[in-house]
Amino acid sequence: MLLYKQKKSPKGNRFLISITVLGSAGPIRFVVNEEALVAAVIDTALKSYAREGRLPILGSDLNEFMLYCPTAGPDALSPWDTIGSQGARNFMLCKKPQPVKMADSEIPAAAISRKGSGSWKAWINKSLNLKISSH
Repeated sequence: MLLYKQKKSPKGNRFLISITVLGSAGPIRFVVNEEALVAAVIDTALKSYAREGRLPILGSDLNEFMLYCPTAGPDALSPWDTIGSQGARNFMLCKKPQPVKMADSEIPAAAISRKGSGSWKAWINKSLNLKISSH
């Protein structure tokens, strides 16, 4: 007679979640404990994403990502919240926006006004100035 060793289940219920990564082809699905922290879920999602060889390559630093719950509103979930506290099963993983650092001496290209032969007025004048050669 075979006896199967029963796995000890951690406290809390387990459920299947679906995490859509912005820019990826489809969601990642895996089972989590409802008492797992959002930070641990992000870490698991990044590892699963990398293991599956998905594109675009995201990296593994969980501090660079935010997890959103579409039903909870526009704010990202706190990394210290439990995943089961949202009552949702579908989430979205996005990279945190990186601030654009610009030196004082740098001027954006859009702010530079072009004058002279590079302006659009000069281009139109050149385009409309048809030279007719004599036969």
